[in-house]
Amino acid sequence: MKFLEYTPLDSLNLFLDHLNLGDCTIKGRLDAFSCKQTGIDRKLSISLEHEILDYLGKSSDSDPASPVDHLACRTSRKTLIYLVLTLGHLYPDYDFSAVKAHLFFKEEDWDGFKQIFDMYLSDASREWVASIGGSSLLESMTTAIDEVINIKECDIYSYNPDSDSDPVLEKGALWSFNFFFYNRKLKRVVSFSCFCTSNLGGDGFLPNTASDEDDDVLVDMDM
Repeated sequence: MKFLEYTPLDSLNLFLDHLNLGDCTIKGRLDAFSCKQTGIDRKLSISLEHEILDYLGKSSDSDPASPVDHLACRTSRKTLIYLVLTLGHLYPDYDFSAVKAHLFFKEEDWDGFKQIFDMYLSDASREWVASIGGSSLLESMTTAIDEVINIKECDIYSYNPDSDSDPVLEKGALWSFNFFFYNRKLKRVVSFSCFCTSNLGGDGFLPNTASDEDDDVLVDMDM
């Protein structure tokens, strides 16, 4: 994946970089990537592709419909791989090579993203109006994302990790989310990663717990 610089995202990233709201601090970032793979990305992509195909090959024709049947489609496999590669660029110190596909969810529409936004970023939105003014935080973000990737042509995915697959297990962490806006036509992804930490907690990171590798690594993702 190739990082793309887009000026429309800069003011939003500056605002969300370290937003102190008193008892807690929000850290968020919007990033744009093309789906052009680098050498390292290409190696991981091939590895993930082989892993998916190996898993599919273990399924018997007489077995009931598998939750990974959709991954028999090459387009769906490519989408999953792009999302995993994007996570790797967002959190370069974390290994996503064994991430489970069921931790990704496809949102039905923009409203799914808006509900999460309203739930977790209402205080940030009020701070945006007070300090920046003009359009609301959501409106400004929508305009910026649309300028980069054309929202109407995008599929929206979220990454909802369990405790073994969360790259932001920070002390005092209250919540986190990761959204991906994927435009197949443009072969481009815009990510929005955000998490909140308590200002009452300690500093530093909790140790990551290695997840067990098993045969359901790539199960249950609806592409």
